[in-house]
Amino acid sequence: MTGLSRRRLLGAGLAATGTALVAGGSAGPHRQPATLPPATTPVAGPPAGPTPSPSAPPPPLPQLDRPVFTLQEYRRLVPGPPFPANAVALTIDDGPHPMWTPKVLRLLDRYHVPALFCLIGNQILGHETVARDIVAAGHHVANHTWSHPAKIAGYVPGRVQQEVDRAQDKIYDTTGKLPTIFRSPGGAVSPAVFAAAAKARMVPINWTNDPRDWTRPGIRSITDRMLAANPGQILLCHDGGGDRAQTCAALATVIPALQSRGYQFVAL
Repeated sequence: MTGLSRRRLLGAGLAATGTALVAGGSAGPHRQPATLPPATTPVAGPPAGPTPSPSAPPPPLPQLDRPVFTLQEYRRLVPGPPFPANAVALTIDDGPHPMWTPKVLRLLDRYHVPALFCLIGNQILGHETVARDIVAAGHHVANHTWSHPAKIAGYVPGRVQQEVDRAQDKIYDTTGKLPTIFRSPGGAVSPAVFAAAAKARMVPINWTNDPRDWTRPGIRSITDRMLAANPGQILLCHDGGGDRAQTCAALATVIPALQSRGYQFVAL
């Protein structure tokens, strides 16, 4: 069975997980959250009627015009029990990496923290075992495009869709998990990016707390920025794209410190 057929087959059985937001505007890599309109009613499942044929592509999700920035916004789109009032979500981008991903996994296991790993398709090549280890450890995976193009917001729709679909196929073929969350490189978005995510039945997310660890600003800088997190926020870190020793060292301090405040880590 081809990757496309698998995606169609699995997608046909997925419940719709979103309704369109109406607060407009595109987001750059470090855009601050905007105010969302009053909550809409999430779509709890597909409409009644015959099950779509596995050979037919499933219907896309409603297309958004801004990404999700917080746990509250995510829950407004995706049905499920409310997140705890003291919850934060840790997301980790740009892997898998043969050195840094295992270090992060050991750290998360030590403190019993679930996380969302945003995987780059071409980074899985040759590191399939590492990608499978993420899932085996109980963490969730998201689509972070095939090649992490920094200028994806300027791409034509077909090229954006190729980046999304190729990564989706590789993540599923490797881990057996079909991502329902999409994170654009640098948080960059455009109508074509939102359309590609919707067609692949994924909710686009950004973040609320960005320590800019990918710039390697120093352990203290990363730690201080992450310790400024508040409940309900989505935290951003990286396990790929370069030397992540500072990130690992900062997380070793940040995770237990936030837990000591009573914060509860949840995985999107």
